[in-house]
Amino acid sequence: MAPEPPLLSMSGITKSFPGVRALDGVDLDVQAGEVHCLLGQNGAGKSTLIKVLAGAHQPDTGTISWRGEDVTLRSPIAAMRLGIATIYQELDLVEHLSVAENVHLGHEPTAAGFVVRGKTAKASTARLLKRLGHPEIDPGRLVGQLSAAQQQIVSMARALSHDVRLIVMDEPSAALDPDEVDNLFRIVGDLTAEGVAVVYISHRLEEIRRIGDRVTVLKDGRAVAGGLPAKSTPTREVVALMTGRNVEYVFPDRPVSAPDGTPVLEVRGLMRHGEFEPLDLDVHPGEIVGLAGLVGSGRSEILETIYGARKPGAGHVRVDGRALRPGSVRAAVRAGLGLAPEERKAQALLMLESVTRNVSVSSMSRFSRGGWLDRRSEAGAARAATRELSLRPDNPAVPVRTLSGGNQQKAVLARWLLRGCRVLLLDEPTRGVDVGARAELYAVIRRLADEGLAVLLVSSEVPEVLGLADRVLVLREGRVVHRAPARELDEHRVLDLVMEGSPAS
Repeated sequence: MAPEPPLLSMSGITKSFPGVRALDGVDLDVQAGEVHCLLGQNGAGKSTLIKVLAGAHQPDTGTISWRGEDVTLRSPIAAMRLGIATIYQELDLVEHLSVAENVHLGHEPTAAGFVVRGKTAKASTARLLKRLGHPEIDPGRLVGQLSAAQQQIVSMARALSHDVRLIVMDEPSAALDPDEVDNLFRIVGDLTAEGVAVVYISHRLEEIRRIGDRVTVLKDGRAVAGGLPAKSTPTREVVALMTGRNVEYVFPDRPVSAPDGTPVLEVRGLMRHGEFEPLDLDVHPGEIVGLAGLVGSGRSEILETIYGARKPGAGHVRVDGRALRPGSVRAAVRAGLGLAPEERKAQALLMLESVTRNVSVSSMSRFSRGGWLDRRSEAGAARAATRELSLRPDNPAVPVRTLSGGNQQKAVLARWLLRGCRVLLLDEPTRGVDVGARAELYAVIRRLADEGLAVLLVSSEVPEVLGLADRVLVLREGRVVHRAPARELDEHRVLDLVMEGSPAS
């Protein structure tokens, strides 16, 4: 008896754009009921491949087979009709529509040939949300009012509202806390038990080992390995395939002695009602202080309040002994604070502008002469700042949108270096950054601290906080439950504290 064909088979897929060969003969096969992980650095071709699978791009050459029959995916609708759904990292939800309207967008429930709205759509959505373990999400609520994690669930509900047989998940855990990741993996397990296949993309290799069945690795538009066993293939081998070299998962060495003297950043009694309780913290020159906690623990809100993007309910912030005006970003920047926010594309970068303009935007007065912009001086300063961080490509004239995630983050850091900031606030500094670039960013952050910068770091990845920080404050539900040198903590201890924390002494 002949073996069952793969649910999906992509063979010899090529795709070129002007000046770029994004895919160069890629093969991928996916079996029903498996989690097939797709790995590769930024620019490896993952996004292009899944857009071909989703019908958003047409391949130049190659074939796609679905359940043993060759098919042509001429549009996302054609892919969806076959049973292929894609959940992109940048969720494509409509914020001013309700949850139910988003879930059924484009295929609203009908009866007797008429679109049925209201109770029918809400009831159908409620059943899907319950299946996903989130019955508390109101189908009538506007999507724009939901958290990032809840929006991720809505996007999954929309995929399940179709008769899907394969779901592509692009970095689905990026905005989720550990409990939400556990729920995501439960959902994936339930789906695969029903025979649904999942193509799972993530930069977090520990997730791949935990949830994956097989792995395909892309590099420079080619599949350099296909069908590797996810749980038994050594991490070092996977990283070497992705990067073309071995990457050590070690963080830069910490200073032998703790910094002393006067702190450059002093926070006293800072609080915001409903977000975080009164907080005291100091950061010295040359020191990295980490904030660890789950999503919703107040981590990002603390950084944004220190930076002046949110006005505190009480307390104050001092830089070099001088109090900052509460709720004023301008005062914070003038005092020497710089923020690299979690959503760098939406909150930090001018995506259509050049690297030069993105680096210089906070220092424009430095390049103005009698009302005219000295572009040569601007470009020279930007080039010097980006070269200091080894930003690639070494051409600040290119649009920042063309850079990889790691190099976009370097552009944000270069902006604050050019500004001469004294305190660097980092919110999820390696989110969406591939494995090889992470090691570079870690080295950059440590070097900046060693050169005298004070760094306050937020990350949802506990190993990252423990590996980079000198001291760690553990947060739970808006309050500090523990303070300790990073050397005295491990991942299990931190997770215990964030789940069951008690007030810090």
